[in-house]
Amino acid sequence: MPLLRPLVAIAAAGLMLAPLAVAAETGEPISVKVNMARILRISAPAATVIIGNPGVADVTIQDPQTLVLTGKSYGQTNLIVLDNMGNPVADTMITVVQAQTDLVTVYLGTARTTLSCAPICQPTIMLGDDVPFSTGAYASSSLVETAARPK
Repeated sequence: MPLLRPLVAIAAAGLMLAPLAVAAETGEPISVKVNMARILRISAPAATVIIGNPGVADVTIQDPQTLVLTGKSYGQTNLIVLDNMGNPVADTMITVVQAQTDLVTVYLGTARTTLSCAPICQPTIMLGDDVPFSTGAYASSSLVETAARPK
């Protein structure tokens, strides 16, 4: 019996590492687009989530077995998920990439701007765009959001 306990513990740890098994098995990082969110379902309840570089991505616990991963800027970082005892549930790489569909990048000298063209081109805020352009696009979207709120 004394040998059975360590074997059960090892088997249980293996099951707990299965949540992000697809990424772990392939060795491929989980990909999310910048300024977009992605749902990650895990098979063991998460109590704590850690992002190596919160400037690249963010993650929140929606419920114990559902995480919401958000791409904040381009690059790679890691995601660690712990259970309520502090044991690792998952440890995987996250890659944040640019959405390529329907985006047009315009250069005017050194000033870069990005437009989302689906089907009509509208300003969008992308990392690396000209600051005055991004500030104006953000101000415009804030006005629309404020006007849409119920009073």
